[in-house]
Amino acid sequence: MALSADIRRVVTTIDSKDKAVVLLDGANPHKKVRPQAQTVSRLLWVTDQTPADLSGSADRAAIDIGIMPPRGGTVFRIVDFPPETPETSKLDANTMHQSLGDGAPKRGLPPRHPAMHRTRTVDYAVVMAGEIDMLLDESEIHLKAGDVLVQQGTNHAWVNRGTEPCRIAFILVDAKEP
Repeated sequence: MALSADIRRVVTTIDSKDKAVVLLDGANPHKKVRPQAQTVSRLLWVTDQTPADLSGSADRAAIDIGIMPPRGGTVFRIVDFPPETPETSKLDANTMHQSLGDGAPKRGLPPRHPAMHRTRTVDYAVVMAGEIDMLLDESEIHLKAGDVLVQQGTNHAWVNRGTEPCRIAFILVDAKEP
C-alpha cells in the first residue's frame, strides 16, 4: 500500500460578516523529512495558547517548530513512518531524544532504541494506515490502522517492522513536567 504524497488540508474560519468560510483548502505545503529515519512529517496546525486564538487569517502551520508544541499550545501533524532499515536501527540510542533540545523532559530511563524520545505532552494518536510498534521502556505494543493511543509523557519509539509505510495523525498538547 503506497501512501498518498499529499495531504489535503481544509481550514475554516469566521469572516468579517460573522459567516463560516473556508480559509485554506489544498495540499498541505508544510512537510519535513527526518534524515535519520526518513519519516515524513506534515505539520497541519499549531496553537500557542489555551484557549486558542481563533482570529486572523494566517496559516498557523507556516512556522518552523520541532516535535513539541509551544508552551501552552498544541501541534497537529501527520507522520508517515517507512519500514525500519538496518541503518536506522544502528544509530546511536540517543539520536531522537537529543533532537528534542532543551524542552525535553529530564526524567526517564536511557533510550533503548535510536527513535526513542519523550515529550512533555499529552499525545492523541490515530493510526490511519499500516501497522507499527510503539516501544516503551520495557515493553511494546503493536498498533494497526484504526487503533488510537493516548500517551502521557512517556519514553517511546515508533518502529515500523513491516514492509509497508504506516501513517499516524498526532495531536500534541503541552503539559506540565511529569
